[in-house]
Amino acid sequence: MDIKKLWVEYKKNGHREVRNILINHYIPLVRITAGRLKSTIRAGSVEMDDLVSYGVLGLMDALEKFDLEKKVKFETYAQMRIRGAMIDQLRKIDWAPRSLRQKARQIEGAYSDLETKLGRAPTDSEVAEFIGVEKEIFLKTLGDISTLSVLSLEELFENRMETRASALNEESGDSHCSRPEEQFEVKEVKRLLKESIENLPERERLLITLYYYEGLTYKEIGEVLDISESRVSQLHTRAVLRMRNRLSVHRADLTI
Repeated sequence: MDIKKLWVEYKKNGHREVRNILINHYIPLVRITAGRLKSTIRAGSVEMDDLVSYGVLGLMDALEKFDLEKKVKFETYAQMRIRGAMIDQLRKIDWAPRSLRQKARQIEGAYSDLETKLGRAPTDSEVAEFIGVEKEIFLKTLGDISTLSVLSLEELFENRMETRASALNEESGDSHCSRPEEQFEVKEVKRLLKESIENLPERERLLITLYYYEGLTYKEIGEVLDISESRVSQLHTRAVLRMRNRLSVHRADLTI
């Protein structure tokens, strides 16, 4: 199977049969992306097959919009569309209980208040005391709200689905993403994210880099840092909440 010839034929004629062959060829990319996202979601919340279904929609969108003339690797372009489609659908189905969202808002507010009061990042014990719970309960809650923080931050990380691919590779060919105001927004978000990451403690900064830029799963990050997968989840949530506070200028895009 010559993928290059299939691409040329599909872009020339748009035949559904050719599109289906391309979808089957790239379906492993959808499954890999779904598996990585699934590892951050509470057990029983979302099925793997559902994530794959959402991802296929993103893959189809990528196949339709990808420009063969641009010097961009399709897998890189498609992965952002695929992940974006999954995240968009997860937000739409509102899978998280209201009580969990309330806990997330409470903890985020605690981090914000304590950082202002102390002039530094608060410890786990300080946050637990501030919200009036035992440290063990607080740490468990951090793990429980991990998925909420992932979805919330990633929507800003990728800066909405239609500008995601352009933010990563400016030669994606999406003409509707080339308006000056959108280009400015992409650059501003990237600048703010860079600053918020740089202000994290070293271990959390490394964790964010490994997860968002190197594509490692929680399990793989745990092996690198020599900590448990649940602890990775807790540290990730803590890092995201700290970043959200520093990104308050984009509060409208960071709704839990």
